[in-house]
Amino acid sequence: MAEALRVGFAGTPPFAAAALQAVLDAGFDVGLVLTRPGAPKGRGLKVVPTAVMTLAQDRGIAVLQPPRLKEEADCAALIGHALDVLVVAAYGLILPPRILAWPRYGCLNIHASLLPRWRGAAPIQRALEAGDAQTGVSIMQMDAGLDTGPVIMKHVVAIAPRENAASLHDKLALAGARAIVTVLGRLRAERRLEACPQPAEGVTYAAKIERAEAIIDWSDSAVAIDRRIRAFNPAPGAQTTLAGEVLKIWDAEPVAGRFGTAGTIARAEAGAIIVACGSGALAVRELQRAGARRLPVGAFVVGHPIAPGTRLGG
Repeated sequence: MAEALRVGFAGTPPFAAAALQAVLDAGFDVGLVLTRPGAPKGRGLKVVPTAVMTLAQDRGIAVLQPPRLKEEADCAALIGHALDVLVVAAYGLILPPRILAWPRYGCLNIHASLLPRWRGAAPIQRALEAGDAQTGVSIMQMDAGLDTGPVIMKHVVAIAPRENAASLHDKLALAGARAIVTVLGRLRAERRLEACPQPAEGVTYAAKIERAEAIIDWSDSAVAIDRRIRAFNPAPGAQTTLAGEVLKIWDAEPVAGRFGTAGTIARAEAGAIIVACGSGALAVRELQRAGARRLPVGAFVVGHPIAPGTRLGG
């Protein structure tokens, strides 16, 4: 029987919690969890624990929440725990060299892309925005660079034609959970891991999503706007304005043809509003006013009629 593997886990959002759940369900000994402090949410600004924190507490695992890992003192409380490997998934803090060298077999990152494509903070959104046909997860031996370490395993995930960030996130979370369990099983059995350096060709960076990017530029093509709407669903949500009021667009589909001035509503059809773009048009099917619920177009226009020729944005 293989000797037990002392596993630590560092992660914060639901993507990471899915991996932690799989590692625990596979019977690995997770003795320590690191996660970010909870964030205030809602009107009452109540501090809500992270998804990883909630799971770890439910399973009775020791949890540490260092606010940073930049100084020697920040690391001291961690490295006193003996670990064979630290699994990292969307943790939210950069690991300094001392932490990377802490576990016996180093730190393994679950990254939501096929490295070296889409290194960085927003690989799911950038893959959708670029119109990629596939993405995946990479299990990487971490080094001091930004997602530059050698790759141990890749798992390809197809991107469906109408995929959005929420659905793709869930597919990748499941793939990442399965992949890390396989890698940890190999490490437990063989006490070693083979990793291949990333190629110099094909490197792209998935920059953090800025709120300004969510504002729709109707002079773009309908295809490009559609990709951005799906990439920013559920957060931050693609938006425009109608009569000076913020309007989020959650579901739309490109329509071929010529429809007039970009940003102008060409016509209303059953279940859709057709908005002209720089090239083609969008059939908008789901909208949301600020502070209101998401609504299908049919329900939205009952209370807020939109006449042909109305201009969005600008």
